[in-house]
Amino acid sequence: MRKLSIVIALMLFATTAMFASETAKVGSKAPEFTLKDTKGVEHKISDFAGKYVVLEWVNFDCPFVKKHYESENMQNLQREFTKKGVIWLSICSSAKGKQGNFTTAELDKKKKDFKTAETAYLIDESGEVGKLYNAKVTPDMVIINPSQEVIYLGAIDNIPSTDKSDIDKADNYVMQALNSAMNGKTVEVKSSKPYGCGIKYANK
Repeated sequence: MRKLSIVIALMLFATTAMFASETAKVGSKAPEFTLKDTKGVEHKISDFAGKYVVLEWVNFDCPFVKKHYESENMQNLQREFTKKGVIWLSICSSAKGKQGNFTTAELDKKKKDFKTAETAYLIDESGEVGKLYNAKVTPDMVIINPSQEVIYLGAIDNIPSTDKSDIDKADNYVMQALNSAMNGKTVEVKSSKPYGCGIKYANK
C-alpha cells in the first residue's frame, strides 16, 4: 500500500511539473504569470480574461525596436487597439546590467519621449515570463483572445529589417490578426519567425 502511495505521489508530481513547464503555443491556453509594472502594480494575465491582450517584448536600445518606435508604428498600433479595448502589455525581460534594462526614471523618460501608449510596461528581470512565452527577440509579439487562448505568436511584420521605410511595405501580422479575430474572422497567419535583437536574459 505504501509503495502504491509513493507511485501515485510521483505520478502527480511528474504531471504537475509537466504542466508547470508548458510554454505558450498557438491554440493553447495562455500560461499564467504575474509581473509588476514600473509603478510596482502587479498584473496577472488572468486579470484580463474577456479581453484581447497583446504581449510585446521590448528593448528600447535595440535597433529593430527603434525602427518601430522612432517611426511611431508601434505606438500607433497601441493607440488604435487600446481604444478598442485591447490590453497591451509591453514586457522587458532584460536582466539587470544588460542592454534594455533601465531604472524607473530612465524608463519614464523613454516612454515620455516615445509617447508610448501601452496599457502597462512590465518588468521581467528574471526572464521567467519571457521564456514561458518562448520570447527570443525584441520585438516579439503574442496575441491572446478573450478566452485566454494564444492566437498569434511571432514577428510584428514580414520584413526583418531596421529600415523604417520598410514599414509601409510590410504585412503587419499583429494588425491583421487583431482585426480578423475581433471581427469574427479566421486569423490567417497564426505564427511567424520573430526578428530583432536577442533578448538579454540573465544567463546570456
